[in-house]
Amino acid sequence: MKKDTESIALKVFLRIFEIAPGAKQMFSFLRDSGDDVAPLQNHPKLKSHAVTVFACESATQLRKTGDVEVRTATLKRLGATHVKAGVADAHFEVVKTALLDTIKDAVPEMWSPEMKEAWEEAYDQLAAAIKEEMKKAAST
Repeated sequence: MKKDTESIALKVFLRIFEIAPGAKQMFSFLRDSGDDVAPLQNHPKLKSHAVTVFACESATQLRKTGDVEVRTATLKRLGATHVKAGVADAHFEVVKTALLDTIKDAVPEMWSPEMKEAWEEAYDQLAAAIKEEMKKAAST
């Protein structure tokens, strides 16, 4: 998957928008993109954002070790960013589904119940940490 990070990252976001088209409104650079998902494949700001998300420290750790340890400063920034964007708990489930679907499609020969469980657990840990920081950011 490492060699296809850009493609996989973009596919996760495209899958998010298939599941929840309204999620595009959470991204300032996509608010005027309409309802069609197809042109988003070539949207330079979406590609850049997707790669940034997947290149972050926690995503790298997740791919390498299946475990996530995120710096406090990174979590605070993620919490504040997600609060500002209006992210809610349901959005995390959409991202989780999109992530798992995309990984399964990217490595079908490796996909197994154990692999799915490992990705779910790691994602849930990261999501819980971000949600905790979101609560803190929202109360300040």
